[in-house]
Amino acid sequence: MNYPDGKKVMVGDQVKLWEGCHGTVVASMDDDEYSSEYSKADWSYLKNGVLISSDKAGLIHYIRPEKSFVLIERKRGTAKA
Repeated sequence: MNYPDGKKVMVGDQVKLWEGCHGTVVASMDDDEYSSEYSKADWSYLKNGVLISSDKAGLIHYIRPEKSFVLIERKRGTAKA
């Protein structure tokens, strides 16, 4: 999955989901990458998309990016774009 600006969505990214709501990408089923808190064993059944843990709405599964998504900050040590 990519952000609207074309950058790749990656586990650990800090994201603005919509005005007043931010989150962290905790799993990417598209890339078969999972954070330590959200394991492949528990979440790979979703098959595609990403999981984002948000400050306002909790855990959200997105199959496609929303037009409002904005990458705020990459987790350190992840230079892929």
